[in-house]
Amino acid sequence: MSEERRVGTVSRGIRCPIIRQGDDLAQIVTDSVLGAADSEGFSMRDRDVIAITESVVARSQGNYCSVNDIAEDVKNKLGGETVGVIFPILSRNRFAICLKGIAMGAKKIVLMLSYPSDEVGNCLVNIDKIDEAGVNPYSDVLSLEKYRELFGYGVHEFTGVDYVAYYSDLIKEAGAEVEIIFANRAKAILDYTKNVINCDIHTRVRTKRILLAAGAEKVFGLDEIMNAPVNGSGCNEKYGLLGSNKATEDTVKLFPRECKDLVLDIQKRVLDKTGKHVEVMVYGDGAFKDPQGKIWELADPVVSPAFTDGLVGTPNELKLKYLADNDFANLSGEELKKAISDSIRAKDANLVGKMASEGTTPRQLTDLIGSLCDLTSGSGDKGTPVVLVQGYFDNYTN
Repeated sequence: MSEERRVGTVSRGIRCPIIRQGDDLAQIVTDSVLGAADSEGFSMRDRDVIAITESVVARSQGNYCSVNDIAEDVKNKLGGETVGVIFPILSRNRFAICLKGIAMGAKKIVLMLSYPSDEVGNCLVNIDKIDEAGVNPYSDVLSLEKYRELFGYGVHEFTGVDYVAYYSDLIKEAGAEVEIIFANRAKAILDYTKNVINCDIHTRVRTKRILLAAGAEKVFGLDEIMNAPVNGSGCNEKYGLLGSNKATEDTVKLFPRECKDLVLDIQKRVLDKTGKHVEVMVYGDGAFKDPQGKIWELADPVVSPAFTDGLVGTPNELKLKYLADNDFANLSGEELKKAISDSIRAKDANLVGKMASEGTTPRQLTDLIGSLCDLTSGSGDKGTPVVLVQGYFDNYTN
């Protein structure tokens, strides 16, 4: 009888060389993963997942643009006069350089911030203070003066930045006039200007629909700014400036362009070298929420912009504790193990709505695995932009 496998899912950060524009990323990733397997004494298996962080994909593609490129695109699309910039997230890394470019392409910016927090949970003002002030965030539009009178000069819990002042100064330094208002209804901006860039990420389609229905003249989502090259710059046809990160004080690294060919190339190289059929994905932010700061991690438009076909769909799992406590409550030991194993082997192809799957996580595989990879690779100095996940598709019977 074969030895029982004692380990389930394992996630490993894989060290790689620093990636530069034009590098053969498929070759580097394949060599790094197989080199790690060799040096650490583990072997590749069918259905292992190789995940590559989006930043090295974009870097190898050379997918950057400058504030001047953004300014030109904004000016051409919105006319260069007064532009409403609504629902941006509060982030030096994610939005500040984009805002600088937008401001350089307009004479005046009316910046409309959502409150008490931005879309991904960065807090502008404590919700209890809003209650105390008798303000209704669903309907009330606050001027900067009213906001300061009620709530003062608060700073972000983690970064120590007063984003209201920071964004205001940034716009002025870029040469534009600035007016700041606080509102959560998209059409509030139309009292100030009919030309709008809506910067929300996951609610952008609804926001645009509401603005156009309410009489806006020009509305562009952040996904429609830099969605084509400007003066030979990088771009992202699908997501524009969404998913971009600060590269320097005057440039941003855009979200990777089409990279399905990359994941298929790596899958083929590993198959050719090892005979194993692995899955491959590119991942950005994980999709999880910090219970202390209330920040939802997902500032990218999607967790995974490209993945092989074996990662389509959601898990189809039984809840072992449900089986143990209900169907097999009278069994124990080897008898219980055999009954649960038999249930897993015989489970339906689709368990949606079945009590025995209640409490399992019906999220996209790429969102779950991407979140695991984001936590494994970290956001700092670990130097592991590639993650190998083994045993993710195992179950109790393997």
